[in-house]
Amino acid sequence: MTTAIPDEGFPDDAALSAHGLAPTGAGRVLLVACGALAREIVDLKRMNGWDHLDLACLPAILHNHPDRIPDAVTRVVSENRERYDSICVVYADCGTGGTLERVCRELGVAMMRGPHCYAFFDGLDTFAHRDEMTAFYLTDFLVRQFDAFVWRPLGLDRHPELRDAYFGNYDTLVYLAQTEDDTLTEKAADHARRLGLNFQRRVTGYGDLADTLERWSAST
Repeated sequence: MTTAIPDEGFPDDAALSAHGLAPTGAGRVLLVACGALAREIVDLKRMNGWDHLDLACLPAILHNHPDRIPDAVTRVVSENRERYDSICVVYADCGTGGTLERVCRELGVAMMRGPHCYAFFDGLDTFAHRDEMTAFYLTDFLVRQFDAFVWRPLGLDRHPELRDAYFGNYDTLVYLAQTEDDTLTEKAADHARRLGLNFQRRVTGYGDLADTLERWSAST
């Protein structure tokens, strides 16, 4: 389990949400990732000395429009294929209904296993055996960007009466914590109160993300 990641040297959450992150051209392997995973990937690169891995992030807000993710991934892979020995996609299915997996297979690039980042942070086997149909999940990034990704896009800032329409079938907000950060825990608990949900914090660390990046790093 890692402690809270300091802000110094990490991309800004707002920029990652709206614009993503361009590759630097350094390293032999390009990771094409969701902007919501940038801090975790950068931290893993630093901790493990994976200097041969470069990172490009698509705007995290694409998660609100998952049908756009496959085309965006295709564009980044196509634009950078000649610059790197290999390219790996750090997305799970993420609401694309299997389209992203098909696109990655056609492009000949590896991608993360699983339905979404909640599952691979929690561990795919562990998550698959949970019976949590009434749980709403947040990660570190989504705790920080709750208003930008949940509150405002759903119109709850203007029409709080919509809360029951969106969250009436949920009973618990589960915060999947990648880091030990009391401030984020307090924010997550506050988000649960705003939604009228019970609160649970589950410490996951980086889960299968760390294992997958280690495997990709070693194989390239």
